[in-house]
Amino acid sequence: MRRSDFDFALPPELIAQHPGAHRADSRLLHVTRDSLADLRFRDLPALVAAGDLLVFNDTRVIRARLRGTKDSGGRIEALVERVLGAHEALVQLRASKPPRPGTRLLWRSSGATVLAREGGFWRLRFDDDVHACLQREGALPLPPYIERAPEIADEERYQTVYAREPGSVAAPTAGLHFDETVLQQLRERGAREAFVTLHVGAGTFQPVRVDDLSQHRMHAERFRVPEATAHAIDEARARGARIVAIGTTSLRTLESAADAQGRVAPGSGETRLFVTPGYRFRVVDRLLTNFHLPRSTLLMLVSAFAGVDRVRAAYAHAIAQRYRFFSYGDAMLLERCDDRNPRAMMPLRR
Repeated sequence: MRRSDFDFALPPELIAQHPGAHRADSRLLHVTRDSLADLRFRDLPALVAAGDLLVFNDTRVIRARLRGTKDSGGRIEALVERVLGAHEALVQLRASKPPRPGTRLLWRSSGATVLAREGGFWRLRFDDDVHACLQREGALPLPPYIERAPEIADEERYQTVYAREPGSVAAPTAGLHFDETVLQQLRERGAREAFVTLHVGAGTFQPVRVDDLSQHRMHAERFRVPEATAHAIDEARARGARIVAIGTTSLRTLESAADAQGRVAPGSGETRLFVTPGYRFRVVDRLLTNFHLPRSTLLMLVSAFAGVDRVRAAYAHAIAQRYRFFSYGDAMLLERCDDRNPRAMMPLRR
């Protein structure tokens, strides 16, 4: 398949620019093998069975955007891609001229030194602790399709309620719909929960620039699977329960950590997993996710998971029904398509 197979026309007014008044008030499109159901996110607990294991990504978004000047006076903007240590980070830089090694970058009350260029990034050495500097001087890096500056409310709403491991430059947006009430209702239903960590990099917003998908190379992202999560997956499989990935980041983490038999190993690593139609899923049975950009790797992933034509029909339905799209938008719950032909599907009924 090619990049052009994943294009669609989205009315700009459906791109959510602000979060809803309450997290769980968002809409939920349930996409099964042969039907579409328009629900509310608060209906999710009724769709989950006792014993099902929900796997959440507990990464926390950092204030990754910095604005300042070069020591020569030119303005620069830095977006931290990855914190490498207490005083070093890999960043994207926007400047009138690319800085050379040794160039000083000045923030409001501290600065950094350019060490080297590494591909499309620069390695910087910060004068003080990177996380402390970002917390003090950085801004929340809202996605480029949110056409406004960050507001005070975003400091809370662009984080999941269970975020605890700082390191992402973008939120795992499927988790933004959960509030404590929904989480408690899931527990009361007998659902179980586990956590992984995948720190989302700025590359998640990079477009696929080649039409031949086999030529696309994914950006690397760090992940960690705790031993307790690997054990919980083993237990769920043993009792015949479903594994529900909360977001594409959780899915990519689990699939990256799994062997050919679907056994998930605990530990840390990096993933460049690029999931396209034809991929054989080894771990995840259901996927909760938001609606994704045209021609994006995330749209390709959900199409691989639920079937190309099924996802295409679901997106057409969502547009017709005026669902809200992207990070602050609505959600969909997808059942895995096990057809060997990723396009095969039964007619959808609404």
